[in-house]
Amino acid sequence: MAPSSANPPGRLRRDAQRNRDLLLAAARDMFSRNGLDVPLDQIAKEAGVGNATLYRHFPTREALIGEVFADAGAGLAAAGEEALATDDAWTGLERYFGRIFELVAADRGINDLVTQAIPAIPGMLEISRQHATTVGTLIARAQDQGTMRRDVVTMDLLFLLGPLCRALPAATELRPDLWRRYLALLLDGFRARAAHPLPVPPIGEEHLDRMFADLWEAETPATPSAEQGRAGPSRAEQGRAGLSRAEQG
Repeated sequence: MAPSSANPPGRLRRDAQRNRDLLLAAARDMFSRNGLDVPLDQIAKEAGVGNATLYRHFPTREALIGEVFADAGAGLAAAGEEALATDDAWTGLERYFGRIFELVAADRGINDLVTQAIPAIPGMLEISRQHATTVGTLIARAQDQGTMRRDVVTMDLLFLLGPLCRALPAATELRPDLWRRYLALLLDGFRARAAHPLPVPPIGEEHLDRMFADLWEAETPATPSAEQGRAGPSRAEQGRAGLSRAEQG
């Protein structure tokens, strides 16, 4: 994920750089504990700066999120490369999703980032496409090796794994490693052995986007706060806008 171009650190005065670092540290901590909907004024307060300072460094919520999670995007890409380098495709797939689940179980901000795919965040579209490509390549190789059922497509995995990721914060509160059980159960359904014919065809990516757009809308408060209005449209609106652009293209 590319860092935000808003006020690059190399051009900042020492005091401005300090404020930027404080904002990033506060945002990283609060996103991790509470998710990406944390009010920006609370992040500014936690950092010990004013709202104007926050908006001067990060004009939008998306710019702040993109900067905070730049390393997470690079980590996901590295996990994908490692999975693709594994000779046994099924093992690579298990390790790849295991790494993703470790990240989203430990960090609510990364959970939101992975399950909601907010289109306005810098680099998010590229990360989503690379993720789908990695999964598709691993599926094709596993099918060639005889370990993955032949009627599975990329969107089958993404459709099922997304909601499971979304449930991880609640599961983690019960037991930190509980996700391992349900990931294993889910992946077992894709194994070639003892596979039964599926009753209907798979969905396309555009339908998955719409499903998550509806999910974001359901999670958006009915009455937006003043801070939300300043920060721009809701994630549901962004998701629908991104979907509309994709369908027009």
